[in-house]
Amino acid sequence: MDTTATRPDQAQPDERTFDANLRQRLDAALAQINSVLLGKQHQVRLAFACLLAGGHLLVEDVPGVGKTTLAHAMAATFDLLFQRIQFTSDLLPSDIVGVSVYERETGTFRFHPGPVFAQLLLADEINRATPKTQSALLEAMAEGQVTVDGVSRSLTAPFFVVATQNPLDLAGTYPLPDSQLDRFMLRISLDYPNADAERALLTGEDRLELIGRLSPCLDVKDIDALRARARAVLASPALLDYLQALLAMSRRHAEARVGLSPRAGLALLAAARAWALLGGREYVIPEDLQAVFVAVAGHRLIPARSGSRDALARTLLAEVPVS
Repeated sequence: MDTTATRPDQAQPDERTFDANLRQRLDAALAQINSVLLGKQHQVRLAFACLLAGGHLLVEDVPGVGKTTLAHAMAATFDLLFQRIQFTSDLLPSDIVGVSVYERETGTFRFHPGPVFAQLLLADEINRATPKTQSALLEAMAEGQVTVDGVSRSLTAPFFVVATQNPLDLAGTYPLPDSQLDRFMLRISLDYPNADAERALLTGEDRLELIGRLSPCLDVKDIDALRARARAVLASPALLDYLQALLAMSRRHAEARVGLSPRAGLALLAAARAWALLGGREYVIPEDLQAVFVAVAGHRLIPARSGSRDALARTLLAEVPVS
């Protein structure tokens, strides 16, 4: 019988090879999307962190800055089944989750799945649908399933929602309630490109043609592996102290009417771990938490007076010292 034991240092090369290969493809995925969405490296990395943390993304900005392009590029880069729903005032919940249709030949009802049965779902202009239709996504986003006619059906994994909305055009819109906003782990704004990026857009190829030529850099198995690695990223007691201090300050700050919930704290920690992993580290540092804080906390805070939620989040960051 062979009694030779495998020493830990003998197993490390294979693990390092796997890490290097996955890291190389992850960097390639970031570079590929940044080659389409120019000048938005920080926002693209936030979108990646949201996906790797298992959350959903809300992109809030004016038309024409690349919200839809980001969703299409991520679906192509991660080789995800993509569906798009254009939210309108007459959209019904059944248009999202599907409907059961009676078949005379068999005498039974057959379920026809809606576009929610995708891996990356683009909910375009989500605030143009009625609250009843918006809420049709709540169960899907929170539990990864939908219930139709009393039957629960699991969604395809991974299930990642990228929703967009225009914060300026409020005519004919239904603002998302706080309960719905809370289902989005991150909210980002792409904003206008800088001068160099805009010149490259003006003189470069059409974005749709570029997206059509994108090749997958990662797949579903890679996403599962990266999510598991993100969950394993170390958060030290000192880092948790800093996180709790931010949560506590949000709840007692004079400018905040509603602070951050425990769910928001969990989202902050998950996003910071994913951000650290994207940075090549197996542990979270305060800068990771600061990098994702406004995107995670801004839409969950309610100011005591009229003002920007993101500005309140930045105020909290400025006033809470790193312990």
